[in-house]
Amino acid sequence: MEKIRKPGFMLVGLQLKDKTTNKDNRSSVDCGNLWQQFENDKIFDLVPNKLSDEIYAVYYDYDKDETEAFSYFIGCKVAEGSDYPKHLSSLKIPGQTYHKITVRGVMTGCITDAWIKIWNSDLKRKFGYDFEVYDERSQDWNDAELDIYLSTFG
Repeated sequence: MEKIRKPGFMLVGLQLKDKTTNKDNRSSVDCGNLWQQFENDKIFDLVPNKLSDEIYAVYYDYDKDETEAFSYFIGCKVAEGSDYPKHLSSLKIPGQTYHKITVRGVMTGCITDAWIKIWNSDLKRKFGYDFEVYDERSQDWNDAELDIYLSTFG
């Protein structure tokens, strides 16, 4: 696990309409459905002026921590002030300090396993804006690698 400071950035993509929760596996259904919409509607291709080919999955606006409701967003990094289609949403990620965790394995199980380990750890999380970054390393779902950034106190 690596501690890192990242500057703020802007994303454009899809936002879950309502908050979700980890209770009763609700977030797996809600977040999975948003991913299906992102893929089926080819949102990646609709985001203009992307700064990279990375896709960000963001957990934010926590009511308290992972045991309570939170918001979820999937999108691509763009320059601040970029125009984008009206049916898409934007999300500003503030500059924060993070614990970076690199996960490797078979998708999507490796991500679920990583979050369970995070929840059961003694890591002092801020519950600000946490996100997963999907890039060229995560293309092969049988041997995927991705980074999880957990907001933490400076």
